[in-house]
Amino acid sequence: MTDLIKGNAVIGQSGGPTAVINQSLVGIVETLKSCRKIPKILGANHGVDGIVNNKFFDLKKLKKAELERLALSPAAALGSSRTKPTPEFCKKIFASLEANDVRYFFYIGGNDSADTCRIVNEMANESGYELRCFHVPKTIDNDLRVTDHTPGYGSAAKFVASAFAGEDRDNASLPGVKISVVMGRDAGWLTAASVLGKIDNTCGPHLVYVPEVAFDEKKFVEDVAKTYKKYGRCLVAVSEGIKNKKGTPMAVALCEKMGKEIERDSHGNAQLSGSGMLGDMLSELVKAKAPRKLGVKSLRVRADTYGYLQRSFAGYASEVDQYEARMCGKTAAELAMSGNLDGSVVMKRAKTKKYKVTFERAELAQVARVTKELPRSFVNKAGNGITKSYVNYALPLVGKLPTLGKLF
Repeated sequence: MTDLIKGNAVIGQSGGPTAVINQSLVGIVETLKSCRKIPKILGANHGVDGIVNNKFFDLKKLKKAELERLALSPAAALGSSRTKPTPEFCKKIFASLEANDVRYFFYIGGNDSADTCRIVNEMANESGYELRCFHVPKTIDNDLRVTDHTPGYGSAAKFVASAFAGEDRDNASLPGVKISVVMGRDAGWLTAASVLGKIDNTCGPHLVYVPEVAFDEKKFVEDVAKTYKKYGRCLVAVSEGIKNKKGTPMAVALCEKMGKEIERDSHGNAQLSGSGMLGDMLSELVKAKAPRKLGVKSLRVRADTYGYLQRSFAGYASEVDQYEARMCGKTAAELAMSGNLDGSVVMKRAKTKKYKVTFERAELAQVARVTKELPRSFVNKAGNGITKSYVNYALPLVGKLPTLGKLF
């Protein structure tokens, strides 16, 4: 603590909320609270937007019981932000931090949040202003580089695994084709979790499609027909971000093919989350083409989109995920108080039989911007299923799953 600089701290939350993002927030606050050289611990209301507009919560006044309730609450307690880190906007962030005598900046989020920290940190260095910037990882997408996995992923994966386990029993009760769409614009990590609750190899999801493997409509229909012929039913897990060989999201490609318009966000990106469009279109595709391959007049086909329910489901967070999210926040605070350091907290998995991680520091530039894809070794050769190596990787992160039984 000899290198501790006197000044205030600001904490922000960014991007899509998770079930454990507030564990990281509390991990930072409880670690900083006893430090006399940090007079104020400010929570930015809606991330960097709150910093720029000087909208802060006084986090130092919160008592232990209040912090613990927050820690167990899903979604972003401070309010989140989708603002992209342009250099011009980051100048406004830095100006506000300097005006509020902030010397410790913690941003909980994904790779854009890491990039925000990087840009602001560079501005502070150029100005000769000591500002310790730390990115605290968070995303249900599990797509940050360097770290073994991200806080938020284990809990969302637990939800998806449990939901598909239930869907499988539903699909067996009243056989047909069921297609369920899972979050994941660029990476298939969360969709892969659909297989974690399978009772045996006859259970669904029987087919899994992720963005890392080019999606082919003809092969998809053939896969469904083949699976239906084998089991008398078919449960399918599909990532919202599946793409064709040209790299075009299938939600966009199918819309164009059917002459429909797709909603876009403020950045011009196709709106994939929270829309049932992809599931509906894949359902129509199966209804139109699979019956002929099976020699029947029609098939019972249904589709669902899990949407935002996956990321902030209350009371169902993974215990491992909760602990690790808290430790990521605590580690960021400890590192910031240990010297003139900046960086991103990452988790490294020990190469031991028993699951264990260590919490370390990585450079901000190593984590910022680039997405980590699901390894090809986690997807089967046919490109329509998930391998045992993924299951071994993911099971320790989700914790205990429901134990189900079956008669057929």
